[in-house]
Amino acid sequence: MSSKDLIKRARKFAAPFRVAKGGKFRLKDIDPGDTLHLQSEDKPRAKEVLAMGVELLSELQDMLYAQDRWAVLIILQAMDAAGKDGTIKHIMSGVNPQGCQVHSFKSPSPEELDHDYLWRCMKALPNKGNIGIFNRSYYEETLVVRVHKEYLANEKLPPELVTRNIWKERFQDIRNFERYLTRNGIVIRKFYLHISKEEQERRFMERIDNPEKNWKFSASDVKERQHWDEYMKAFEDMIRNTATKEAPWYVVPADNKWFTRLVVAAAIIDALASLGLHYPKVDDKKLEELAAAKKSMLGEKKKRSG
Repeated sequence: MSSKDLIKRARKFAAPFRVAKGGKFRLKDIDPGDTLHLQSEDKPRAKEVLAMGVELLSELQDMLYAQDRWAVLIILQAMDAAGKDGTIKHIMSGVNPQGCQVHSFKSPSPEELDHDYLWRCMKALPNKGNIGIFNRSYYEETLVVRVHKEYLANEKLPPELVTRNIWKERFQDIRNFERYLTRNGIVIRKFYLHISKEEQERRFMERIDNPEKNWKFSASDVKERQHWDEYMKAFEDMIRNTATKEAPWYVVPADNKWFTRLVVAAAIIDALASLGLHYPKVDDKKLEELAAAKKSMLGEKKKRSG
């Protein structure tokens, strides 16, 4: 399959899960177990296509790095065990580490709490020519902080600023922030990995029963399941209020890891392909330098052989 065909397929494959206008979005309209037209027997073929996608992604990232004009920010949000780490590992496996950085945002440190909530993410934004991946992000401020009000208290905001409109205000701030980034050449693609409560339970049980996966399990993950409905409402509200043409969300079914990775890879390939990437063209002066260097090395080679 040619690169052009693969890009065309990627665009078509990712399109059903793209949300660019969030006003009427409903989370219940997306089935976490959806695999489009693909069945379980298609899984080996899907892995082959993903491998081709990873190779194409590597080529596009190389041009992104060489051109040094655009940057790409990928944001991953999800409930625990939805597969964020595995998605990053498989999709970015062929990318040059020199042009890609991954940042995982945990609970904020005392220093981070002494700044505005966007501060720690601003510091981690990708350079021109690079792909930056946020494993969780500033969106936690409209998710976990919304579900657990005590975390909001830790941010030491003046009481008069903590109003009933605080979440609407944060959505507005984020939309403005993302608009600012896109106007400065940072392409944003956001992914919510939509896992079902039943599949999350199955993966948690696997982490408990499999000694090799025990390290992945945390008792706090189970406690968060008690707030499942609150989180689903928060995720839906987040997508409704921050899905824009410039920074769309992709609500990706996550009950089948192989399908999740395929959709995320397709969306990233589509984003990179839309930038018209190419290797920098050199001017006449540079061509003269190259010719002189070649002539000099050929002369050295001739002397050695003589």
